[in-house]
Amino acid sequence: MKAAFLHGAEDLRWRETTTSELAPGFVRIRFGAGGICGSDLHYYRHGKSADFVLQTPLILGHEVAGTIDAVGPEVHGLRSGDRVAVNPARPCGTCVRCREGRANLCSDTYFMGSASRTPHMHGGFSETFDVSAAQCVRLPDGTPLVAAALSEPLAVALHAVDRAVAARAAAGRVGSGSGADDLSALDVAVFGAGPIGLLIVLALRRAGADSITVVDIDPAPLDLATRLGATRVVDSRSEGTSDLRAAGFDLAIEASGSPAGLADALKSVRKGGAMVQVGNLPAGEIAVPMNLVMAKELSVLGTFRFNHEFTAAVKLIASGAIDVSPLITAEVPLADADRGFRLALDRSSNIKVVLTA
Repeated sequence: MKAAFLHGAEDLRWRETTTSELAPGFVRIRFGAGGICGSDLHYYRHGKSADFVLQTPLILGHEVAGTIDAVGPEVHGLRSGDRVAVNPARPCGTCVRCREGRANLCSDTYFMGSASRTPHMHGGFSETFDVSAAQCVRLPDGTPLVAAALSEPLAVALHAVDRAVAARAAAGRVGSGSGADDLSALDVAVFGAGPIGLLIVLALRRAGADSITVVDIDPAPLDLATRLGATRVVDSRSEGTSDLRAAGFDLAIEASGSPAGLADALKSVRKGGAMVQVGNLPAGEIAVPMNLVMAKELSVLGTFRFNHEFTAAVKLIASGAIDVSPLITAEVPLADADRGFRLALDRSSNIKVVLTA
């Protein structure tokens, strides 16, 4: 069995590895498709993602789907041949956060493809890999695995919008619709048109938002944002952000992960408005205009990964209610993963690169 091991910055090797006996409650997945995420790219380019530094070779990949190859003892409801989307998170289920229903904040979670703990937690960019049965969501016949692999980033977007809904009352205006997840009548801005930002646009549209401004420094993803339903796009590199600062958005969602994007988001929100931080900001301390939070009495919420939204994301993709295919700009064989990563680094040409079997 072979897997793509990252040994250091831009040192990705397709090499042999071993498999062990399946543990009780686990299944073995034969890789079908896997999206290259922004955190994967940070590991690839720098040998670290935020504060998580590569110490030993790591198999990346947490946006994955495939086919069950084998079933271990004590597994019920799944069988060999089932096609599944894989939730990369395996929370402990017993800590305080898990018990209060916020498993995404679990203090002892296992998350695929991460160097956040040692030994590192291998991901799914491998010909086969083992996960717990609870991490698998079965796919209806006909659901493309390349689309199902985007369930994880869509879940991140759905969770961000769930947090935005929680901030809706703080924004001082409610939507015109009657649904609890309705965001109509709010002026919303999304900072960052990477895959997560674009999926947030789709999730916002589903939640009823009909005024969505997307801000980025690259025209290519902004063009796609328009096709996905953004009502306005702003190229901040060529147009600047002075108009945004006077816009007075009810809600801003920061998905760029850049200090400049965070500052612009805080500056663009109206007094009494709200901001949701999604983007993974650089490690360490950064300068932030926090006086604006005080002076404008802003509500600022964080959002981390996802919770129950993963199953919802799988269902939305499988049913066609949300079409993620426009984001997929390249498919590369898993055995050629290094080329896939290099393609993914070029934002002018690619939004989402998916590795395939």
